[in-house]
Amino acid sequence: MSTPLIELRGIEKHFGSVIALAGVSLSVMPGECHCLLGDNGAGKSTFIKTMSGVHQPTKGEILVDGQKVEFGNARSAIEAGIATVYQDLAMIPLMSVTRNFWMGREPQKKVGPFNFIDFEHANEVAMTEMAKMGIRLREPTQAVGTLSGGERQTVAIARAVHFGAKVLILDEPTSALGVRQTSNVLATIDKVRKKGIGVVFISHNVRHAMAVGDRFTVLNRGKTLGTAMRDEISPEELQDMMAGGQELAKLEGSLGGTV
Repeated sequence: MSTPLIELRGIEKHFGSVIALAGVSLSVMPGECHCLLGDNGAGKSTFIKTMSGVHQPTKGEILVDGQKVEFGNARSAIEAGIATVYQDLAMIPLMSVTRNFWMGREPQKKVGPFNFIDFEHANEVAMTEMAKMGIRLREPTQAVGTLSGGERQTVAIARAVHFGAKVLILDEPTSALGVRQTSNVLATIDKVRKKGIGVVFISHNVRHAMAVGDRFTVLNRGKTLGTAMRDEISPEELQDMMAGGQELAKLEGSLGGTV
């Protein structure tokens, strides 16, 4: 069995007296889409921020390629190949696709004693990488703000992959998208997985997760309720775990079966 790209063991995160995570474990294998599911307040955001170096765990350990690591900040996680695409995408709508794609890493060319951005190379790479993800742009100078929500997600994913992501953390990538845009993003995730990159898909939408997931971990109030392979659990069981099946059953009984 191959070594996980990243593994988190017994992660706890305390904010003063508040325990946001209480011993969460998760691993991601090469080419796997591991879905992290949970309702609002389950601890998903804290967990991914810990995985991506924004927060340091109070207890527990993180291993990358089998070696224990400590991420002092988000930059150190990125250097280790752990990339995160947040819901806000960190893009500037009025800037071109190319400028958003490179975002501070623009290729340079030297003319005499001066360095200039090599826009020809930058445009070519941006167009090529987007085409690999199934997005055909009119031109690389097209403003990101003119793209659909799904296309902007794809720009962010393509950017992370191009710059060496081994593990791609996607924070609710389909939450604000329509049906067609969601389908495009899920297809992009499938393309990324086939490159051998591990994907952590954070969502509260079981249907979207089941479309691309290989394994599923459910969080509830900072704790892991369980991890299952695709063929070991049904969408209904996942939804029940997320929503707190026992609590809903009690509520349904008290309301006479109307929930």
